[in-house]
Amino acid sequence: MTHALPPFAGPNHSLSLLGKVEGAEKLLLSGPRDRAADLESAVTFFLEFLRGFESFDLEAPCVTVFGSARFPEDHPYYHLARATGRALAEAGYAVMTGGGPGIMEAANRGAKEAGGLSIGCNIKLPCEQQPNAYLDKFIEFEHFFTRKLMLVKYSRAFVILPGGFGTLDEAFEVITLIQTGKLEAFPVVFMAREFWGGLGDFARDILLEHGCVDAEETYFLHGVDYPEDTVRIIRAAEATLG
Repeated sequence: MTHALPPFAGPNHSLSLLGKVEGAEKLLLSGPRDRAADLESAVTFFLEFLRGFESFDLEAPCVTVFGSARFPEDHPYYHLARATGRALAEAGYAVMTGGGPGIMEAANRGAKEAGGLSIGCNIKLPCEQQPNAYLDKFIEFEHFFTRKLMLVKYSRAFVILPGGFGTLDEAFEVITLIQTGKLEAFPVVFMAREFWGGLGDFARDILLEHGCVDAEETYFLHGVDYPEDTVRIIRAAEATLG
């Protein structure tokens, strides 16, 4: 017997949302194009990478915080992200996020309030993603893959707070890079275990059970509830990795 995925949204809602998305990245991914057009796009990728590398010259160790743009200021997860940003800054880390609202804003806000360096790598989107007001350094990207490289390149740890598909995409890209040896085994810390518990169950009961991953490939993953535990894990990894 086969089981279909549950319908997350009606077709009209999906089409109306997708219809709003425009820009260079959608054009690039729209299908085969003239080779000259693809080569022109490649030049824009290079220039965007170059702009990112020119913008960031970080002396302090950096931690990237991922999470949803949709949590308001009065939400408990916003408070958790703000406290986490503050704790990381007090421990001497620069805090980098996607630069938008919600969890990203909260982490940047906490870092800035503690006197730490607060960095944002924003993405041009038709909704949600405006740069928050708590950024010391900020750059906006057209392409997701350029932005994700910047969010990974400068960090020595990754904190995953509650979020949706975008947060999962970012988290699993980091995990895959570490699993395949493309990235040092920096700690990946999932915060709010009540939120991520189902994902942990899936990893243990499905992925490990079916041999899709090995237990040895998950040692850098951590689940915590408190900012001080996140800082402790990151510091311990710093001491080990050097």
